[in-house]
Amino acid sequence: MRVDVLTLFPGMFEGFLRDAMIKRAVQRGLLEVHLHQLRDWAEGRHQQVDDYPFGGGPGMVLKPDPIFAAHEDLVRDRPEKPLTIFFSPSGELLDQSLVEELAGIAPMIFVCGRYKGVDQRAMDGLADRIISIGDYVLSGGELPAMVLLEAMTRLIPGVINDLESARTDSFQASLLEGPLYTRPEVFRGMSVPEVLMSGDHRKIADWRAQKALETTRARRPDLWQRYLKNKLPKDI
Repeated sequence: MRVDVLTLFPGMFEGFLRDAMIKRAVQRGLLEVHLHQLRDWAEGRHQQVDDYPFGGGPGMVLKPDPIFAAHEDLVRDRPEKPLTIFFSPSGELLDQSLVEELAGIAPMIFVCGRYKGVDQRAMDGLADRIISIGDYVLSGGELPAMVLLEAMTRLIPGVINDLESARTDSFQASLLEGPLYTRPEVFRGMSVPEVLMSGDHRKIADWRAQKALETTRARRPDLWQRYLKNKLPKDI
């Protein structure tokens, strides 16, 4: 999977790309990440990439011309047209089903906005998808880009040694994962549930499924309602 990242702050990705999982994916030839400095496509002595918004108001807006110029260079002579993703609070909300959909698509270009936002013409002309990671505001698209990249990379076969672990994490089937335990068996008077020590895999699976239901219902009513809408009759 190849991902090109267009950003004003490529240095933000350096530590992230040295992370054990991402580093392993790159070393195994399963992931390519290419960082591009947006200012390299800006004109003028000061390489200005932003300007004041038309209509007034606070903040600065990323200009469309360097983004278009960069994108045209990145897609030129590519055998396969990349999927271009912008990040914005106004985009579709990232969830596990969207991660799974995008994980099967390659190559990609991530455009990381900054300041007040990106000129709408850049998104209208270039964006295949606009994605939000939540109902809050960040200073730029770099962190959302890392979130999406890590979530997709986990699903690439050969990246995680135990792929079943990734498949049973939270948000599969619109449910949160239930509680997890490891050694010691008793810690400060708190014991691991007996069923997990029983060796009965069927009972353990049933317990985990029940705890996933209870956790989702208690902590995420929105996911619980989605689960109720999609569940099979046997789950009732």
